[in-house]
Amino acid sequence: MLIGEAREAARDWVRSNAAAEPWFAGAYFGGSTVGLPDGAEVPRGSDIDVMVVTTDAEPPTKPGKFLHRGALVEISLVPHAELASPEAVLADYHLAGPFRADTVIADPTGRLGRLRRSVAERFAEPAWVRTRYEHALGRVRNGLTRVAETATDAAPPSPAAVLGWLFPTGIATHVLLAAGLRNPTVRLRYLRTRELLSERGLLDAYPPLLAALGCATLTAERAEAHLATLAEVFDAAAPVAARTPFPFRSDVQAPARPVAIDASRELIRAGRHREVVFWLVATQARCQLVLAEAGTEDQRRAHAPGLAALLADLGLGTTADLAERARHTLGTLPALTATAEELLAGSTRRPPSTDR
Repeated sequence: MLIGEAREAARDWVRSNAAAEPWFAGAYFGGSTVGLPDGAEVPRGSDIDVMVVTTDAEPPTKPGKFLHRGALVEISLVPHAELASPEAVLADYHLAGPFRADTVIADPTGRLGRLRRSVAERFAEPAWVRTRYEHALGRVRNGLTRVAETATDAAPPSPAAVLGWLFPTGIATHVLLAAGLRNPTVRLRYLRTRELLSERGLLDAYPPLLAALGCATLTAERAEAHLATLAEVFDAAAPVAARTPFPFRSDVQAPARPVAIDASRELIRAGRHREVVFWLVATQARCQLVLAEAGTEDQRRAHAPGLAALLADLGLGTTADLAERARHTLGTLPALTATAEELLAGSTRRPPSTDR
C-alpha cells in the first residue's frame, strides 16, 4: 500500500469515527511516516499514526492499532491542554516533531494550523532543540534512578520490572534523535539512532547504547531464536489481550503481528539483529503481563521461559542485575549529553529532517 492511500484511510477513520464527537478538537499525523511522500510504499512493520486531539482532560485508553480500509492505523489521544501554546509543544520532544510538516488532518477551530506554523518556524532553534533533548534526558535519569533505588534480590525480575527498566533505557536514543532533529520513533529507535550517528561521524557513541541494553554481543542466531519464542507467546497472548483492557493491548493483537514478528525477522536477516532487541523485550514482557493477568496456568507455565532466556542473554537474570545495569547507564549520561551537544551543533547548521 502507498503512503498516500494509507493516509487517506486514516483520514476516513477520523471523519467517520471522531469528527462528530463533542470532545473532538482536531487530528494530525505523527510517527515514523511523517515526511515520507504519498507515492512511497508503507514500510513493512509501519503503521499510520494519528493523533486525535480531545477536550477531555483525562482521555480514555487510546484505541491503538487496527486495520481500516486495508491500512494499519494507530490512534492516540492528545489532551487539548497539552497543546496549549507553541512553547509547550516546542519543549516536548514527542509533541513537537509532527508539527515540522503539514500533518494536520482536521482542524475545526484553525488552532492546530496556527500552532503548526509557529512550531515549524522555531523547531530548529538551538535553545528549543536543547530543551527537547534535555526533556528526554530527564526521563532517562528519573526512570533509571527509580530502578537503581529499588530493593533488589536474586529473584528473576517481573515483566513489569523489566518494562520499568527497558523504557527509560531506550529513551537514551530519543535524547540523540531529538538533538539530531530526527523523529523519536518507538520500535525502530535504535536503528534510526545508528543511522543518525553514522551519518554524523559519531558512530563511536552507539556501542554504549547497546551495552545499556545488554545486546552488544548478541548474535543473529540468538536474536532469531528469541523471535521464534516471541511468536509463540504472541499468538497465545493475542486473543487474551483482545478481551482484556491493557493500555498496550493493540500491540499484542493480530493486526500488530506483522510489526512485532515479520518486520523484526526482516531486520535480523538484514544484519540489524541488535536493533530489534528493544522491541523483542518490550513485546515479550507485555505478552507475559497479559498471560499473568488473564491467561491460564498452562499458558503461563509454557511461555514464562521465553522471557527468562531473553533476559539471560542480556545479562539480566535477577532484579539486582536490573538495578546494577540502571546504575551503569546513569553513569554514561554525561557522555550521552556530550554526544547530544555535538549533534545539536551539526543539526543547527543544516535544515531539519522530517523523515523517519
